[in-house]
Amino acid sequence: MRLLGIVVLVAALAQPALAQAPAKQPAKAAKGAKKAAPNPVAASYAALPENERVRIQQDLIWTGDYNGVATGEFGERSVAAVKAFQKRNGTRQTGVLNPQERGVLAASAKGKQDAVGWRLVEDARTGARLGLPAKLAPERAESRSGTLWKSARGEVQVETFRTRVADPKLAFEQMKKEPAERRTGYGVMRGDFFVLSGLQGLKKFYVRAHVRGEELRGITILYDQAMEGVMDPVVIAMSSAYAAFPAGVAAAPVKRRVEYATGIVVSPAGHIVTDAEATEGCYAISVPGHGGADRVAAEKGIALLRVYGTRLPKPLRLARESGAAPEAVLVGIADPEKQDGGRAVSATRVRFASANGARAVEPAPVAGFAGAAAVDAEGRLIGMVAPGAAPEAPRGVLVPVETIRAVLAAQKVTPDESAARENAKDAVVRVICARK
Repeated sequence: MRLLGIVVLVAALAQPALAQAPAKQPAKAAKGAKKAAPNPVAASYAALPENERVRIQQDLIWTGDYNGVATGEFGERSVAAVKAFQKRNGTRQTGVLNPQERGVLAASAKGKQDAVGWRLVEDARTGARLGLPAKLAPERAESRSGTLWKSARGEVQVETFRTRVADPKLAFEQMKKEPAERRTGYGVMRGDFFVLSGLQGLKKFYVRAHVRGEELRGITILYDQAMEGVMDPVVIAMSSAYAAFPAGVAAAPVKRRVEYATGIVVSPAGHIVTDAEATEGCYAISVPGHGGADRVAAEKGIALLRVYGTRLPKPLRLARESGAAPEAVLVGIADPEKQDGGRAVSATRVRFASANGARAVEPAPVAGFAGAAAVDAEGRLIGMVAPGAAPEAPRGVLVPVETIRAVLAAQKVTPDESAARENAKDAVVRVICARK
């Protein structure tokens, strides 16, 4: 019965998506057939502002009378929910709230929200906006791809997630079965979103996820079956409040499980500089042909790596300053996807332009060129390419050689000061970051 209850719950939460699907053209009515009369009670709500209709539905969710998503569309189910509320409160079941009833409804919903510590939060890790029962899940920590809120003993757990997907349907099928103890009782996928529910071990679970392009964002809610009386209405409220891609909420680019970047050999002792962001959150970093690498330091957008027990290519000579030259040659190794699985080093001439206080690289570097070397006409390193740090920043900016020198000095690394190489391509390597 408990599993059946959550199946019914998720089926209700999926209904708004079904309503948004393109409707089939109705068959022509037979001559003389009467058209169905519109529901005058439902129609009366159309006179209310949309935000007030949404608030009524949200309040009805909290009182346990409405098990749909608050969209502002007031149909038969919403009217039935109002009647259910009126019946429980011993008033006439008209389906229309008078001012006194509206006040009682709002106060009742507010009391239930306060009891669980309801608040709306913006999740910086995934860029989503969600409603959170903060008193039920007060502890917060970063999770593998999002944020986890939970109670002290784990009776309630709320986790956001964010990842890249090539095929949303494959992700939907995979999440039905993973983790191994998950038993999905109900699942539906419509358009750009899906929902799942059932049992995960001894807990109930609910998943809601949305896709935009190749990015999947979602929320997983786990709670003890003994808490279903409290949590079932909260889950409906959370599903209704969840916005995977809200306007005005910025999120950092989603990180790939395996990311490719370019590294620049800067010392005979095995030191390599590359982009800090490209090597963030890695459980293993490798330099093909030279083995694993340690991430010694990361600051000012630069990651300093070191490999041991192998002979790296001869280091690239660092210029004393980046200078003001309008052009340079960019040397890097494009992502395998950009060169049919290859690992060739390539060079391209680029221009520099002022943008938001940085020197933007034009044209924008291809994937895999994060950490690429910018060299001058004498083959000296004048800077490294990094992605823009802010959403409005250009896709590639120059980290000047002065900054690289400062990071090396802080780590007591002596850069190569010998004659410039004839071919800068020989001093760059591929860097691979593997994330869990």
